[in-house]
This record gives sequence, structure tokens and C-alpha cells, in this order.
Amino acid sequence: MLVVLFAWKYNIMEPTFIDSNWFIYGLLPGLIFFSRVTDVTLDTLRIVFLTRGNKIVAPILGFFEILIWLVAITRIMANLDNFVTYIAYALGFAVGNYVGLMVEEKLAIGTRLIRIITTTDATILINNLREKGFGATAIDAEGKNGLVHIIFVTTRRKVVYQVIAILNHFNPKTFYSIEDIRSVNINNTNYISGNTKINSARWMQKEK
Repeated sequence: MLVVLFAWKYNIMEPTFIDSNWFIYGLLPGLIFFSRVTDVTLDTLRIVFLTRGNKIVAPILGFFEILIWLVAITRIMANLDNFVTYIAYALGFAVGNYVGLMVEEKLAIGTRLIRIITTTDATILINNLREKGFGATAIDAEGKNGLVHIIFVTTRRKVVYQVIAILNHFNPKTFYSIEDIRSVNINNTNYISGNTKINSARWMQKEK
């Protein structure tokens, strides 16, 4: 009896915290899951900044992304017989993609080109866009069924919904397409909505 009490007091018979089932099948998979969610989210944002030519933010995100990934994969390799860590790793990857897309959508980084094609008189639409601060460039073209009007609007991604709202008010059936723009010339704001600032690559900026 004294031997048992002595062993219990000095944790000789008790497993360590790291060897406990609570850690192996609970806390460890949880840490791997959240690590994977974080690094995949960072990977999504890194690709967004990379495609836009950002030479500062993309490398920083890449550093933390690979650092977190190394921590997660190291714990996986140290617990190859723990199938729960595999599930946590895969689930973290799936959730990380979803979270990354949600974060990227909330940030709404970048510039968009909205191309509008209508067969009706676009004078009212163009005036409404310009009154709201959007630069609208209009040209006439020939479509399948005759004359059409093409309107180009370049604006921040965060306010694209405002242009769509104006289009729906004008004609819900108006055809439009939206494209990403990698860079714009920030020295020319004629085609940028309002007084908002557009970030572009330095090589696109013209010397004054």
C-alpha cells in the first residue's frame, strides 16, 4: 500500500500528459486540424496576392504557411499509428479551403472589369453609373440580332455589387461579364469609381 501511494505521489505509475488518451485522441488531432485550417487559409491568400504581383505580402504569408505545415506534418509523422490525426489533417485541409475562400471574399482584394452588353438605349444606364461615381466607357457594336451597346466599367472588387444593383434596376436581363484585372495605372483615375485608391504593381505606374 505504501508503495502504491509513493508511486502515485511521484507520478511513477501514471502516464504522462503527452501519453494520455485525452491528448493523443483529442488535443493532438484538434491542434493538427486547426493548424491545417490556418496554413491552407494562408495558402489561399498567398495565391491571391501572388497573382496580383504583391512581392511583400505573398512571401510573408508563404513563410508562416510552410512553418505551420511543418509543425502539423511533424506531429503526424510522430504518431503514424494514430488514425485520428489522419482524419484531422484531411478535415483541416477541406475546412481550410472553405475558410480561405470566405476570407478572400470578405477582403475582396483587387480590381474588376465589368463588361455590359445591352440592345436597348443605354443612355440612362450610363448616366446612372456616372452619377454614382463609376467611370463608364460606351461603344457601339454589332451583335447576333443587330446593334448593341457595350459599356466597360473598371472598379474595385468591393463595390462591384453596387454596379450590379444599378444594372438590375435598369434591366434585370441585361447581359454582363466580370473579369479580374491584374494591374491598373493609378496615375489615371478616369475609369476608377469615386475617390477610392487602387493598388497596382509599381511597374505599371508612369513617371510624372
